[in-house]
Amino acid sequence: MKTPFHQTTIALVYDFDGTLSPKAMQEYTILPELGEDPIAFWDECTEEAQRLKADPMLTYMRLIIEKMTKSGGKITQQRLRELAAGIPYFPGVSVWFDNINHYVQKKSNGRVTVKHYIISAGLKDILDGITIRHHFENMFGSEYYFCTTDGLPKFPTIVVNDTTKTQYLFRINKGHEDVRAPLNDVMPYDERPIPFSNIIYIGDGSTDVPCMSVARRNKGYAIAVYKDATTKDACTALLSDERIDYMAKADYSPNTELDHSVKLIVDRIIADIFFKKEKFIQKTALPSTPPCP
Repeated sequence: MKTPFHQTTIALVYDFDGTLSPKAMQEYTILPELGEDPIAFWDECTEEAQRLKADPMLTYMRLIIEKMTKSGGKITQQRLRELAAGIPYFPGVSVWFDNINHYVQKKSNGRVTVKHYIISAGLKDILDGITIRHHFENMFGSEYYFCTTDGLPKFPTIVVNDTTKTQYLFRINKGHEDVRAPLNDVMPYDERPIPFSNIIYIGDGSTDVPCMSVARRNKGYAIAVYKDATTKDACTALLSDERIDYMAKADYSPNTELDHSVKLIVDRIIADIFFKKEKFIQKTALPSTPPCP
């Protein structure tokens, strides 16, 4: 029995810090809890990573534990999720997901679905507490091991940085979203649940370049968002270097430049899905050719 055409899902994949929320998530949660000045903390992380020739993400996660231990603070998983509830977002984020879902539903007459994802170098336990959590199919981020005795973080178990973020695009592409699932097995492109041509990646700058490049190299799409003149310059450079398809101000409200750009890409993806589905139907309707005697 022939398998029906199934690649009818669009994936919108977002960075978080600077993309959906104006600042790094730690600046709204962990750092105030520890009484740390954000600028001083990030400067210390940079200097420490350079001094030790260490991964910046591992360095920041280690320093968080050290400062928590020194201050006597207790940052449990539950506390991280509670703090996450206060994270603010760019304009329009609260209505964005329903807006896009409704648009895809109407534009495709219900024949195409859309899923939203986050891939962030920030902490998964913070993401699990954000007020917009229910809109996402899945979220990927760095994680700590929390001790079962005192509930405190002891060491990193998953570290997500600029380049390792790309593996999660392939997990979405192949449908292997459990981080423990093997990823490198061969999977034919026509069997992958969400082909890259159905993926739109939205980020805010140079840290998103690996994901943007992987998406576009595999016939997907990338958009860079900015919040001010400084970040606009970075996005302009990405557009000039053809690392993204569009750039727009980080305003997710209806009828904004970002809204228009995403819907323009969505229109193209839906048309492409219909084209591929019709081609698939005609091809599978052909009579089977008997083997040569």
